[in-house]
Amino acid sequence: MNMSVVGRQFELTDAIKGHIQSAVESLKKYNLDIISTRVVVSADEKNGKKGYTVEFTINLPQKNTVVIKQKDKDVYAAIDLAVDRAQKVLRRHHDKMTDHRVTKPSEIANVNIEELVDSDIHEADVDEIVPMELDLYKPLEIEEALEMLKESNKQFLIFIDKDDKTRVLFKRKDNKFGLY
Repeated sequence: MNMSVVGRQFELTDAIKGHIQSAVESLKKYNLDIISTRVVVSADEKNGKKGYTVEFTINLPQKNTVVIKQKDKDVYAAIDLAVDRAQKVLRRHHDKMTDHRVTKPSEIANVNIEELVDSDIHEADVDEIVPMELDLYKPLEIEEALEMLKESNKQFLIFIDKDDKTRVLFKRKDNKFGLY
């Protein structure tokens, strides 16, 4: 990776250059094959107040160039904020590359068909869970819920009580009822 550090209207010290180099080195962890990085540090003075502008220009292969500008009163703070923003952008690029991989046809051809048949047989042994919707959405008294559970052949009833708490009323083995 090529890296250049430039100071405009500002004398770059060895400490600032070292801070920038260590910051740029931290961008390598995303494995994006960064072609070049250009850092421009410039001093601004408006209305008697001194400030610094840091501009990172990061060239990536087969992608657009990433340009990040950050202003702050302190040069080190401006560098750190710009690096944080650059890391966020590069992390997003990295996540897109790793999460959106497409399976190639050559990889599909290598899958053994017998393994797929065996996995289907094993899936048939597993209990199936069927999602169901709740029948009632209005708040109930506990006595009303108890009557509904007695009338049905269900083992439990989930309902919302008058205090907006989700409650579970269930049949016990000793023919009594429990309440959570």
